[in-house]
Amino acid sequence: MTRRVGLSARRIFGVVSAVAMLAVVSGCGLLGGSEEKPTEAAAPGKVEKAKIKLGLLPILDVASVHVAIKKEYFKQEGLEVEVQYLQGGAAAIPGLINGELDIAFGNYVSFFTAESKEAAKAADGLKLVSDGYQAKAEMFLILAKANSPIKSPKDLEGKTIAINTFKNIAELTAKATLEANDVDPSKVTFKEFPFPDMEAAVENGLVDAAFMVEPFISRAQRNSGQITVMDAASGPTADIPIAGYASSGKFVKDNPNTVAAFQRAMAKGQRDAADRPTVEPLLVEYAKVDKETASLVHFGEFPTTLDATRLQRVAGLMRTYGLLEKDFDVKPMLATQSGS
Repeated sequence: MTRRVGLSARRIFGVVSAVAMLAVVSGCGLLGGSEEKPTEAAAPGKVEKAKIKLGLLPILDVASVHVAIKKEYFKQEGLEVEVQYLQGGAAAIPGLINGELDIAFGNYVSFFTAESKEAAKAADGLKLVSDGYQAKAEMFLILAKANSPIKSPKDLEGKTIAINTFKNIAELTAKATLEANDVDPSKVTFKEFPFPDMEAAVENGLVDAAFMVEPFISRAQRNSGQITVMDAASGPTADIPIAGYASSGKFVKDNPNTVAAFQRAMAKGQRDAADRPTVEPLLVEYAKVDKETASLVHFGEFPTTLDATRLQRVAGLMRTYGLLEKDFDVKPMLATQSGS
């Protein structure tokens, strides 16, 4: 359903456009402003750490990792990946700081918030090593029960919405699109639930609606007939970068060959994740959905390069909605490939 974009959205567009233009002027380009030269494939054993602990969520967004594991892209680079599942990107940050995780998937809002507060200072900060996922229509949806009186964004005013973690990409995009539809975000209450529990939370009346991602959107629509109230990847948040893979500055500094090997394997995984026939059977395995649900999910984009200009757009929206106290430059967080 197409939603009206009001004056508030035009204001947001102006802020985002201005931030993007400033990023271009200041030279925020691909991985720091210059094209990276391809590095030679790492021979097995050449990496500093052959077995890496990787934090993930059981969602479509991380399909590229499972593709890279299945096609042995990590193995070809001399790496073995040990997957550890998390509730949200914010949960990954303590693990990166204390060394329980080497690399972790997380949303950019959580990573930028932590870095702006120097939360990972003891580990030389956070570094982004690979892009992960970018929004497309119908992959960030707020759903309600089939018989709910909530039919439009305006109906969400005064209601409770489930999100996986506070102060993350879900909360940011929800607030931006609510305001774009003339809804005051301060009149909506957010409540934390893991993605796998959101369908039941809506059905049992624990929340009025839920901010879901795939494959949980398609499962809730198919199993419970839940209806779309708002697309949170539309208007001011259309095509917004969602999440990527981060490490600590210390790990990147101490393991440059390992990080470069991870980046090369991920670039191949990201490329191949755009192919539905490759991803659908993997969703059945790691996201625990049935084949029919896997065939219905809406894909986002899997970027193959980190781009500071695109990521700066997220920081601009965060500043607009008070998730950042001051302007934040994302460029220093980007970890370039060794040998560039």
